[in-house]
Amino acid sequence: MPDSACPPSAAAAVTLPATAAPYCGRFAPSPTGPLHAGSLVAALASWLDARAHGGTWLVRIEDIDPPRCQPGADQYILQQLAQCGLHPDAPPVWQSQRQAHYAAALEQLRHSDLAYPCGCGRRDLEAAWAAQGVVHVRHVERPYPGTCRHGLHGKPARSWRFRLDEYVRDWPARQAAGATPAGFVLEDGCLQWQDRRLGPQTQRPVEAVGDFILQRADGLYAYQLAVVVDDALQGITHVVRGEDLTDNTPRQMLLQHALGVPTPAYLHTPLVLMPDGEKLSKQHGATPLDLSDPLFALYQAASVLGLPPVESPATIPDALHTWVLNWQGFYNAARDRYSSYPRCP
Repeated sequence: MPDSACPPSAAAAVTLPATAAPYCGRFAPSPTGPLHAGSLVAALASWLDARAHGGTWLVRIEDIDPPRCQPGADQYILQQLAQCGLHPDAPPVWQSQRQAHYAAALEQLRHSDLAYPCGCGRRDLEAAWAAQGVVHVRHVERPYPGTCRHGLHGKPARSWRFRLDEYVRDWPARQAAGATPAGFVLEDGCLQWQDRRLGPQTQRPVEAVGDFILQRADGLYAYQLAVVVDDALQGITHVVRGEDLTDNTPRQMLLQHALGVPTPAYLHTPLVLMPDGEKLSKQHGATPLDLSDPLFALYQAASVLGLPPVESPATIPDALHTWVLNWQGFYNAARDRYSSYPRCP
């Protein structure tokens, strides 16, 4: 039975037909606390994009990391969305109830030799990075040093990783063998893709992230695997989310390709920043969204998205209707508008 209002895309665990599907978008908050101003920007943008396309909008609670989740935060988030007039078109789903799907995807990757066990702990990684001269830079991810890529060397397995390095290296051979068409370009290790707001994007995933985690040492499935599986099984065609997640997109595209599932269109929204330039987030002490006046909160979110103010007095439905009309002129150029991409540095 499908778990969303979108047409079911999967007959088996994750293998999907590569056919065009009606628009289906989603908002996927983590219940680590109530929504804040930045969360509302992403929620509003994803809702507007779905409505502007005449599509379906879903909510997925990403409680994949239970130790970080606050009891009751999921229901509070749903209440906050409802107060703002943002109602999903189907009952929400919870990642914590979808473990069997992630296990099936990991087994598919293992069967294809695209996942391998890793015995590295934090000390092992730090020692390997030090030996390679890789220094820690704030807000910059360090790529996996490849320690267990060719074997555990007597260490017990702790986690599972995606063979990104080999997948990128073998890309020309995969394409020559008639692999599934990709929603991106990968040449000489440089992955190039189109963001509907930011335009052409590039990343060298081997140098940027390396062989990333699929299942953690504590047994929990990693966000990267869960989000790819859920987007595929829910039939998500368009992902609208915060700009801080842009760097996750290339590895998710590669994982989608490895699992044989479609690549959605991506749009990364502006962030709400604090006075020091840091992203407004729960980790940096963002306060819960003040919904004593939901319409005012929506006005603030709309202004971040570049939407014009709505004439007063207005109701929430009036404002949302006006913004949907405005949004129809935003970010809706064809995905192949750019015939060439900038080269990776």
